[in-house]
Amino acid sequence: MNILQGAALEHPSNPAAISRVNPQRSLELALAATRVAAENRGTDIVVLDMSQSAAWVDYFVIATGTSRRQLHAMSEEIDHKLEDELGDKRSNIDGYDESKWIVLDYGSVVIHLFDEDTRMFYSLENLWADADRVDLTDTLKGI
Repeated sequence: MNILQGAALEHPSNPAAISRVNPQRSLELALAATRVAAENRGTDIVVLDMSQSAAWVDYFVIATGTSRRQLHAMSEEIDHKLEDELGDKRSNIDGYDESKWIVLDYGSVVIHLFDEDTRMFYSLENLWADADRVDLTDTLKGI
């Protein structure tokens, strides 16, 4: 099973009960990825707080792009920001070649970049409806 299938199919029935290593750092990474996605014209950006829903991740960042080129630009700029500027290390990337659903796995933060049809099909926000949404008002101010 690849990362895409795991993200879409695994849904724990009980809330996660683990000790988070650095939840503030995870939030910092998620918000940085959110801002970069918005700066690269990503739309319908959502950050889900997964800390009470999944034991394996703190945050999902979900954004939509309109073309393969835009999805690539978002993923590359997010990588640049999180790796080069914030010193984090991506553990995996999946879907880059197909460019319908690119997943960037930073361990505590997983970033999902979709084209519109694929996002509607997988509907991660509905699948993880029990996860709280992070308020992005301040993060997206001025973009």
